[in-house]
Amino acid sequence: MGFSTVPCNEFVEVLSSKAPAPGGGGASALVGAVGTALGNMVGSLTVGKKKYAAVEEEIYDLKAKCDKLQAELLALVERDAEVFEPLAKAYGMPRETEEEKAEKARVMEIVLKDACSVPMEIMEKCCEAIELIKEFAAKGSALAVSDAGVGAAFCKAALKGASLNVYINTKSMADKEYAAQLNAKADAMLEKYPPIADEIFESVLARLKG
Repeated sequence: MGFSTVPCNEFVEVLSSKAPAPGGGGASALVGAVGTALGNMVGSLTVGKKKYAAVEEEIYDLKAKCDKLQAELLALVERDAEVFEPLAKAYGMPRETEEEKAEKARVMEIVLKDACSVPMEIMEKCCEAIELIKEFAAKGSALAVSDAGVGAAFCKAALKGASLNVYINTKSMADKEYAAQLNAKADAMLEKYPPIADEIFESVLARLKG
C-alpha cells in the first residue's frame, strides 16, 4: 500500500487501526510535508506580485527547496512503513536457545538502525522546512502570513513526533555508543528548532492580532 498516495480518509482509518504501519513516524512525515507545503503556499501567493518583485527570485529559490522537501517527506511516509515491518518481525523471533538469542540480537541491531534512520531523516527535513518557513514568513505575502504560522507549528509537531520514534528505537539498541550518538543528534535538533518555530508562530500571531 502506498501510504502517501491513498485518500486522506483511508490513511487516517489505517492509522487508527491496529495495523503496525503507518504509525507515529509516517504520520510525522506527512505532517511535515503538509507544513512545508503551507510555507510553499506563501511563496506561491507572493511571486508575480509587484509589491514583492524585489524578493521574487529568492522566493522562487525557496519554493524549489520546498518542492524537494515535500517530495522527500512524502517518500519517508512510505519508507517508515517499510523499515518498521522487519523490526516488528524481529521482535517476534524466538529466543529459546542460545543460538536463537544470538540470532535475534544480531537481527535486532540491524533493523533497529534502519528503523532509526528514517525518523532521524524526518527530523532533519523538518528542521530544513522550519528554516525555509522563517524566510517565507519574513519576506512573503502579508496576506498569507497565517499559513506560514500554521506551517511552522506543523513542522515543529512533526519534528517532535519523529524524535520519539528515534528515542524508542535507540532505547532498545545494544550498541549504546551508537545510540548515544543518535540521541545527541536528535537532542541538538530539538534544542535548536522548536524555539525557531515558536518564534515564527508568535511573530505571525502578533502581526495578526496587532
